[in-house]
Amino acid sequence: MSTLRTKLSFTRWTADWKAATVLYEQAAINYRIIRDDEKAKLAFEKASKGHEMISSPWDAAKHMESAGALAKELGRWGEVSDHFRKACKLYNECGRSQSASDALAKGARALEDADPEEAIRLYADACEILEDDGKDQMAFDLFRAGARIYIKLEKYVDAVTFMLRLGVASDKCHAVNSQCKAYLSAIIIYLYAHDFKQAQKCYNDCYQIAGFLNSDHSICASKLLCAYKKGDAEEIKRIAQYSTISNLDHVIIRLARKLPMGDLKEIYIEATNNEVGLDENDLT
Repeated sequence: MSTLRTKLSFTRWTADWKAATVLYEQAAINYRIIRDDEKAKLAFEKASKGHEMISSPWDAAKHMESAGALAKELGRWGEVSDHFRKACKLYNECGRSQSASDALAKGARALEDADPEEAIRLYADACEILEDDGKDQMAFDLFRAGARIYIKLEKYVDAVTFMLRLGVASDKCHAVNSQCKAYLSAIIIYLYAHDFKQAQKCYNDCYQIAGFLNSDHSICASKLLCAYKKGDAEEIKRIAQYSTISNLDHVIIRLARKLPMGDLKEIYIEATNNEVGLDENDLT
């Protein structure tokens, strides 16, 4: 019946989208009750289209999110991304940046296992929406989620990039504790990835930032790097148990507790031959 209301004929010159949309919504609910996900998804897609046609983007976005959730249940991973991106676009049309970002985040969470690369793209786009709207603090968890997936994929440089972006966002919001956690996390990721040189460079860059300068996180990072310079594996393991590290995200704690990674002797020789400006005075 609803299909007929949206098609033109010799006796119907205007499509009755308003009436049809109500019928599609009812159908979607009923199909979901009887657990016919395929037909429920299609009905939500039609209901979303109907709300678009009657200039109701908010309701259209809501129904598109429902279709995306059902696509996940059906294992239609490409449709999951498409539906949540469409919902994001519709929310943006009605000026709701937070809802637009949330839609992408929902899509990302749905795809973390099935398509982690697309999940990261969705998280990144969700963060960008919030940053552009001056809502950086709402993006903190999204940056962490993106970094977590990159670590799972063993793309450590990309994970650091997300952590550093979190640090910048935290700085804008004067969230000093979150900023310091992000910078210490970035240094730990580099150390886990056997890249002492980049860990040192990251520390030196972050050390220029007032909030990080005198923080417990800075002291912890400094001690870690000094222990690496000395080739002291036991000291590294002891520092990894610090409460400062225990209060980081779980994925970072797991990395820290596996330190040291790589050839400590090689790091010690390189650090000795190429002084990087870190000594015991840095610990005070």
